[in-house]
Amino acid sequence: MTIAEQIITIGLCVLATVLTRFLPFIIFRGNKPAPKYVQYLGRALPAAIFSMLVVYCLKNVNVTAYSFGIPELIAIIAVVALHLWKRQMILSIAGGTVLYMLLVQVVF
Repeated sequence: MTIAEQIITIGLCVLATVLTRFLPFIIFRGNKPAPKYVQYLGRALPAAIFSMLVVYCLKNVNVTAYSFGIPELIAIIAVVALHLWKRQMILSIAGGTVLYMLLVQVVF
């Protein structure tokens, strides 16, 4: 890529990011409630996205080869336990990730 193409690409990425961040506030003003379908999506999409991420992360786990998916299982249990205990998503994700990396790098 030339410098001009890089600048245009970065500019378009910035524009798309700014647009997606501010457009909902422009479309859905604070003085009236959001439409029912938007409220439904706000409730349904987080769980759907995290479910998709879990499936994506576990798609290449081989339970017939060494480690047998044990580090993944331990990390999943830790994520669930941390979330049930503290109810903080960032703690759950970070704790599970750190535990998984330790298990893979040190133990297994």
